Formats: sequence, structure tokens, C-alpha cells
Amino acid sequence: MGSEGPAAVTIHVTGFKKFHGVSENPTETIVSNLKEYTEKKGLPKGVILGSCSVLETAGQGALPQLYQTLQSALTGKDSESSCSGRIIWLHFGVNSGASRFAVERQAANEATFRCPDEMGWKPQKVPIIPADGGISRVRETSLPVEEITKALAKKGFEVMTSDDAGRFVCNYVYYHSLRFAEQNGIKSLFVHVPLFLTIDEETQMKFAASLLEVLASLCQ
Repeated sequence: MGSEGPAAVTIHVTGFKKFHGVSENPTETIVSNLKEYTEKKGLPKGVILGSCSVLETAGQGALPQLYQTLQSALTGKDSESSCSGRIIWLHFGVNSGASRFAVERQAANEATFRCPDEMGWKPQKVPIIPADGGISRVRETSLPVEEITKALAKKGFEVMTSDDAGRFVCNYVYYHSLRFAEQNGIKSLFVHVPLFLTIDEETQMKFAASLLEVLASLCQ
């Protein structure tokens, strides 16, 4: 080690299963295939791809699974990721109405689900973490969202920065993840993707791999 330059960044990735109105969630496909895809194409320099997990599209009921997943990045199961400052949680979620990718800057401490989640929970104006205060509280990622977006646009992707991750499960998971990241000295980012009907699977796989590369280069 030592003279080899900056340590690699370990990136752990999550997506979601199907949910009301989205019978095939593109993020489940992206996350399930990402390891194989990057093995074939070669992982970007400076990246260790950690766990790739597909989460239930649920809030409160899926919290034990979420925290087990988040915690796994710290337990040293992946021996390379023992240096916690170089761990990033990258979460993918679908926005079925979107026409491009969106890099989310922040999450709000508010759960207002437009339809029940996959466990039947439908909160309205509930603080995600009551100890954090009211529903107007936001948490921001410590990653440079503008730079990430610009770098991806330069690679030819239709991508924007967003300040509104919604108030459904995506925002719910992102809020918990940002809080967990802050408490443990790691980083977290959420990215919304469109349906495969809007941007095809191959382009979305390329986008995910490019995002790993951009994150690694900006964290050196």
C-alpha cells in the first residue's frame, strides 16, 4: 500500500423491488446485474464494488433490513473497506415519470406516501426520525452533487441535479442513509432513474458504471 497513491473507494449499492404501479423496477435489474456488468467491462480505477442489495419498497416495516444492509458496510465483512472514510452508499430508485437521471442533493424528514408501501404503510406528514425534529428538517449529502452531475453530462448522459427526492420510500431510505453516513463518517448518495421504456437498460447500466467512476475520481 503506502506509495500506491490514494486508497480505493468502496461503493455499496442498493436498488428496490417492484411497488404499486411499477411491476418491474429498473433499479432491481441494475443492482442485480452490476457486479457481472463491471466484471465484464472492467471496474473503474480506484473503485471496489461492495455489496449490491435489493431492498423492499417499504418504509418502517423494512427498517431492520435497511439497517442490517447499511451496517454491513462497517463490519469489515469486506476486508478492503476497513477504512470507513472511503465508503459510499449509492442508492438507486425509480421515478416512473422522469425522462432523465436525477442526482439527489437532499432528503426531507417527512414521510407522506401517495400510496401504501409494499407492507401496507401509508403515513401522512410523519417525521421519518422524530428525534431529528419536524418534517421541515432536511439532510444533505456531503458529496459534490453539481460536480457529479456535470461529469456525467460530459459523458453524454441526460442527467440533472434535484433538490426533491419526493416523500415516498426513496426519500425515506435516503434520509435514514444520510443520517447513518453522518454518524459513521461515510458518504451517501441517492440517484433517481427513469423506466427502461424511457432510457433503455444498456444505457442505464453504462450510467451506473460511469457513476461509480465519477464518484471514485471525485473522492480521491
